Amino acid sequence: MALKSPLNNIHKKLGAKFTEFAGFEMPLQFISIKDEHLTVRKKVGIFDVSHMGNVWIKGKDGEKLLTLTTMEDASRVSVGKSQYTTILRENGTIIDDTIFMHIDEKFMLIPNAGRSKTVTDWLNKQAKKHNLDARAENVSSKYVILAVQGPKSRETLQKLTKEDLSKIGFFACKKTKFAGFDVIISFTGYTGELGYEFQIDNFEDAKKIFNKILEAGEEFGIKPIGLGARDTLRMEKFFLLAGNEFEGGRTPLEANLGFFINWNHEFIGKDALLKQKEKGDYERLTALICEKKGIPRHGFIVEKEGKNIGVVSSGTMSPCLNKGIAMAYIKPDYIKIDNTAEIVIRNKKIKAKMIKPPFVSKDWANNN
Repeated sequence: MALKSPLNNIHKKLGAKFTEFAGFEMPLQFISIKDEHLTVRKKVGIFDVSHMGNVWIKGKDGEKLLTLTTMEDASRVSVGKSQYTTILRENGTIIDDTIFMHIDEKFMLIPNAGRSKTVTDWLNKQAKKHNLDARAENVSSKYVILAVQGPKSRETLQKLTKEDLSKIGFFACKKTKFAGFDVIISFTGYTGELGYEFQIDNFEDAKKIFNKILEAGEEFGIKPIGLGARDTLRMEKFFLLAGNEFEGGRTPLEANLGFFINWNHEFIGKDALLKQKEKGDYERLTALICEKKGIPRHGFIVEKEGKNIGVVSSGTMSPCLNKGIAMAYIKPDYIKIDNTAEIVIRNKKIKAKMIKPPFVSKDWANNN
């Protein structure tokens, strides 16, 4: 039986259509995916993302454990800051990508849906193996996670807190009072828009906060947003989805995450990545935009002059561009901006151009 968010009954009252994702029953959409998508790009939307995980890292060697097991040196992430990174196997492939927050003397990781136990077990295994005084505690079932995203998100949320949200820097995080309740707030998100995320460890508080945010954002046209629009929003910004982009064992270099690798420390998987980087003959995640009508999907083949040159990891119809877009792993010899290829969609070859991501620019809403 699928797990349910503590806000499930609220979603039902709001008319949600549900889907099962990573073992959770979550809202797919409330009105339409396109309408919800454009609401976030132009106004503000609220997401329940409680299917994501929460893992505390405790102990005096917590910082060392994160530094060992991720491609980031955690000593660089001061209290009140967050960092995007990945957790790697010895062969350099990605177990999960995550954000970790430095809260007081602890760290909180936010694993992807269905990955909390795997991440927790891996971290504890490495702590034991390397004799570190640190432990990972999976508290995912005790938290509700809300995301409020869009150009009007700050104005909406500012009504409910004395905290000056304009002074919370990008990827900053802190414990604070919001709408009268204790929360952890972070200046983070998965949409590419201005936005904030909340970690709330009291279900009744979370229900009240959700409703208060809806009320506060009413003047800005706020809407509840489902997983359908969450997926199209992240694709337009070339943000990765673990179950798609890391399928089959991909490395950060292949997944276009080289920018996030901090090479100036020792971490699990580093040697494998250095060898791969030196060799240079690996497939790379590439942005493709269809030049004719067609919707790419996960697993579709990419060809060039009849040769198989790659595979789509994620694809959709972009609500902002009204064109098919795809994230695809392409063989290195064929990757070049403005180069063309064909995505095989229902036995038809649809011409697509390789572009520099993201698909949708930061100022899209101002120009449309």
